[in-house]
Amino acid sequence: MKKLSISLFAALLILASCNNEDNNGGEVLANENPGTFKEIGSITIGGEAAAEISAYCEKTKRLFTVNNSGVNQIDVIDITDPTKPIKIGKIDLASYEGAANSVSVFDGKLAVALESTANKQGNGKVVIFNTSDYSLIKQVTVGALPDMVTFSPDGKFIMTANEGEPNTDYTQDPNGTISIIETSTYTVTTLDFASFAGQAAALAKDGFRISKFAKTSFAQDIEPEYITISDDSKTAWVTLQENNGVAKVDLTSKTITAIYPLGLKDYNTAENAIDVSDSDDKVAFNPWKVKGLYMPDAIAHYTVNNVPYFVTANEGDAREYNAYSDVKRMKSMKLDPTVFPDAAALKLDPSMGRLNLVTDMGDTDGDGDLDEMVSFGGRSFSIWNGNTGKIVYDSKNDVDKKTYELGTYDDKRSDDKGSEPEAVVTAKMGNQNIIFVGLERSDAFMVYDATNPTSPQYLQTVKTGDAPEGLLFIPASKSPTKRSLLVVSSEGDGTVKIYQPDMK
Repeated sequence: MKKLSISLFAALLILASCNNEDNNGGEVLANENPGTFKEIGSITIGGEAAAEISAYCEKTKRLFTVNNSGVNQIDVIDITDPTKPIKIGKIDLASYEGAANSVSVFDGKLAVALESTANKQGNGKVVIFNTSDYSLIKQVTVGALPDMVTFSPDGKFIMTANEGEPNTDYTQDPNGTISIIETSTYTVTTLDFASFAGQAAALAKDGFRISKFAKTSFAQDIEPEYITISDDSKTAWVTLQENNGVAKVDLTSKTITAIYPLGLKDYNTAENAIDVSDSDDKVAFNPWKVKGLYMPDAIAHYTVNNVPYFVTANEGDAREYNAYSDVKRMKSMKLDPTVFPDAAALKLDPSMGRLNLVTDMGDTDGDGDLDEMVSFGGRSFSIWNGNTGKIVYDSKNDVDKKTYELGTYDDKRSDDKGSEPEAVVTAKMGNQNIIFVGLERSDAFMVYDATNPTSPQYLQTVKTGDAPEGLLFIPASKSPTKRSLLVVSSEGDGTVKIYQPDMK
């Protein structure tokens, strides 16, 4: 009888295990509640700029974190016990003549994107290290100012978004480019956007932004920022932040196949109501007669019913150089008196006066005054159809409102871009598609269930370190504890924090 009971118990365990398998990957899933993430571990590795981006190596159970706080290195953090992260080493980058902007890991290899320190407008490089002993594997040349690096899911490619920013007087302005590295041979293909110059007018009509600065060509004006690659490693989507667009890349043919203009967001609605002043001594969300360029920073993706979607963190970003700046306070701009008969009242500081506007957009009839006001950023995250580039969902003013409720909203950023959604990652947790959004100015991340791309459900807002720059999701199958983890790297205070959800 005793043997029978043991056999029955074993059978029940096997059955439970089988019922808990992921139909896509066959791995046992932790039965977790994605709306209950809590901080379980933290480490400070320096001051400002000390913890920008982190990557995780499953083989060594280590984080590799960019540290530019008075040093030029990658800090190595052991998270075998994520409640007690320990810095165990560093990779000194001084000899590689470049400063790190981004890191990515695949199968024991660490890729680091380095901008040139000798000449920021010169070509950058990707340096690949072994994650176990930090030995150099390879270094290759990519385009100017590689701002983000990532491995494809199958590990066959490394991609970089090369921003190609100009120097301050615009005497050097390299093309913005995308580099594709084949990891079997480390052959590099670098793509620019010159072939799309003939589409500039049509793209601009749909909300793509090309600056009016005379020294800049179409290819020079494009500034790639961040990359996400489809699960089958065949397609990439790349944010062109300052241009308010996303590029689609075919990795098989190594070509840019499309540019998607992202259009403008109308803040003159109740659901998009925002706070536009840092001088009114209050936080008040109201409709205003102004529009916003989404201008996304980070991008992620997921698939539902064989339809790909990309998700953007709509931070916004201005160009501010000695030779050219595209940002001014609203009160210093000339408004069309017919469209804005109350211009004098609007220009007061407690009203719209201090709102930062795009200087070379909004004069629709060419008479020298603004017929519409255009600001920086969407103050939101958005979901777009990956095949068409059409928007299917925007979080409206949820980001600023939820962080205000949490008590982390920074009213002193109301005149600029609000909470500044900076980072975004997607994750599969059980049968749910989860989106995490990092908020640079509100020091928090938000969690949504986006299983239905047209109607995501808000789950929670969680406080982070100062100015979270990077979010990293570690699935339960790869986690040192076999529990899902979210790693948040905050460049404002140099902290890396680790969060874990409760079990259901």
